[in-house]
Amino acid sequence: MFEKLKSHKTNKVYSRITEIPKGTAGSLITEGCLVLEGGAFRGLYTQGFLDAMMVHDINMRCVIGVSAGALGGMNYVSGQIGRSARINLGFRHDSRYVGAKAMIHSRSFLDVGFLTEERGIFEPLDRERFDDPERRFIAVTTNCLTGETTYFEKGKCSDIITAIRASATMPYISPMVMIDGVPHFDGGCSCKIPYQWAIDQGYEKIIVIRTRDPLFRKKVKPSPARRFYRKYPAFAKKLENSSEDYNRQCDEIETLNNEGKLLRFAPSAIVTVSRVEGDLEKLGDLYWLGWNDCLAALDQIRKYLSENNSGC
Repeated sequence: MFEKLKSHKTNKVYSRITEIPKGTAGSLITEGCLVLEGGAFRGLYTQGFLDAMMVHDINMRCVIGVSAGALGGMNYVSGQIGRSARINLGFRHDSRYVGAKAMIHSRSFLDVGFLTEERGIFEPLDRERFDDPERRFIAVTTNCLTGETTYFEKGKCSDIITAIRASATMPYISPMVMIDGVPHFDGGCSCKIPYQWAIDQGYEKIIVIRTRDPLFRKKVKPSPARRFYRKYPAFAKKLENSSEDYNRQCDEIETLNNEGKLLRFAPSAIVTVSRVEGDLEKLGDLYWLGWNDCLAALDQIRKYLSENNSGC
């Protein structure tokens, strides 16, 4: 049984949370692959974008996500409109989700169990729909022993929920997550935007949703990775190079977008939300930015997906 969680009276809740859309996405499947960048609470942008896609019956065959992208993508595949946003905007200041109680329960300041199904959440994940074999879903993690990217696909791995939890961990803050006896960490440590996986899988229609504006690039600066993860040298090396790798990915995505080989969407305004943002109004605004960016792009999305769309 799922317990019914209620925000504490002392906790803040987003002022417009009742306006977040509700409902279940339609059953029509659209061929192609959706690629979702991470970014912790900046994932509210993606959640708004995905909710608008579901409301307008664009439910893509395949979804691959990293970190917050995996969490948002999970709800997109389960067809639960607004679920991610209601949890994040309703429980951001509940210490069972983010804070001391989360640390006690999950040894991490953010208990991803609120978004999956481990903790008895107020709005259960629709596992029957999520597990539908007609829809592919891949959570991206980083193998801490090898430093290499691992792609866990539902229906083909031992526990996709644990893989999602591993994908959503945060370096230096969260503990590693064991999967089949191997420690895994945030997928963004080795691959922040897994568009190449979609290309390698042969998808002809690929939509990439970023959580930063198209011009954003990370500053490359010294990393404490080798000191912090000295027992995992391959992982530390990968983490050290992650900013340079990310910037290269961003450049490649822009090139592929300009060549029409994929369709990239990104926030239409500069994102000032931090990874652990506590300002619920800023987070809510970011959700609606994603929602409105998607609405403005609906004709473009439909045209792109309908032209010579053979899928994989």
